[in-house]
Amino acid sequence: MVYLDHASSRPVDPRVLAFAGRYLREDFGNPSTLYSRGLTARTALEEARVKVARLIGAETPSCIVFTATATEANNLALVGGALRNRKMGTHVVTSAIDHISVINPMKQLQKQGFELSIVPVNSYGIIDLDALGRIVRADTVLSSINYANDEIGTIEPIHEISEIVHENGNYLHVNATAAAGTIPIDVQAEGIDLLTLSSNELYGPRGAAALYIKKGVRLQPVLPGGGQERGLRSGTENIFAVAAFGEAAHLAAEEMHHESRRLTTVRDALIGEILAIEDAYLTGHPAQRLPNHASFRFGRIEGESILLNLDTVHDIQVATGSACTSQTLEPSHVLLAIGLKHEEAHGSVVMTLGRSNTDADIPVVVDAMEKTVQRLRAITAL
Repeated sequence: MVYLDHASSRPVDPRVLAFAGRYLREDFGNPSTLYSRGLTARTALEEARVKVARLIGAETPSCIVFTATATEANNLALVGGALRNRKMGTHVVTSAIDHISVINPMKQLQKQGFELSIVPVNSYGIIDLDALGRIVRADTVLSSINYANDEIGTIEPIHEISEIVHENGNYLHVNATAAAGTIPIDVQAEGIDLLTLSSNELYGPRGAAALYIKKGVRLQPVLPGGGQERGLRSGTENIFAVAAFGEAAHLAAEEMHHESRRLTTVRDALIGEILAIEDAYLTGHPAQRLPNHASFRFGRIEGESILLNLDTVHDIQVATGSACTSQTLEPSHVLLAIGLKHEEAHGSVVMTLGRSNTDADIPVVVDAMEKTVQRLRAITAL
């Protein structure tokens, strides 16, 4: 098996499991209790907060609030940020290629009286900075831009975006789920007010994510209850998942530089071989992209057909668009936003590499892709 869908799900690193297993077995206490087992859990919670803060250069661990999912963290940032700071204005901004867990909360804000503006991108998926400068204004309470796009791999110029947002408007939220642990992020140097990241994208378990909140930024809770996580995210913390998240963040920070260089070499070789196939095209920026990300479109074939054939015939797992929107037959909003036609967008294939992938996978994947393309084009009505 060759697994090439690390953007949607990653295996838990065995070192992370070994570290955090104790919080399932013996140190399973509730961190809000005062006896020893609870205090041990509280210590694990705060140590994880330190590790996650270090990964993104946060000024203090208290800036990290744990949630269960990145979607929840995005909602806390966007809905909680817009509602709490409504006096600053009722205008919100996102990009045409942002994640659906950003776009849908923004649409929810529209129903509550906020005005939503969408910033266009170029054919590589890079934010139009001039358009952003014209769109963001004094009453723009919140702007949200992906650090990197999980469908096409393009990395955005976050520092320049931050300067525009803060010169003309107010807060900047960045969904860094696809980028954190893969490329360096420094929330202070890059001028980020709110940032979302997720455990599973760092080879930790599902069930834990985090929102970085810059000191001085105020949010309204979207999940009121017992007051955990500074009152911003109530509910008993999942100590196993959070402790594992912290360790995964620690390992990512330690190994990111070497792993990114290794994956970039494999990625570039894979892209070169795949583009030799007739009517195969790269999507996203050719250089300004995530080191583990290779995305393509193939003429005259459906991406779903390629995915299923690679899986069932060759035991290779890839994606076609974002996993969060894979249940719909509509073409990807990301691919349409970068200028592809509907029929072109339907031919999308996304390959995202991980720690298990090596250059030995390249000939296996390329051979399977060539056979798949040849077979499907021979039978397709397109």
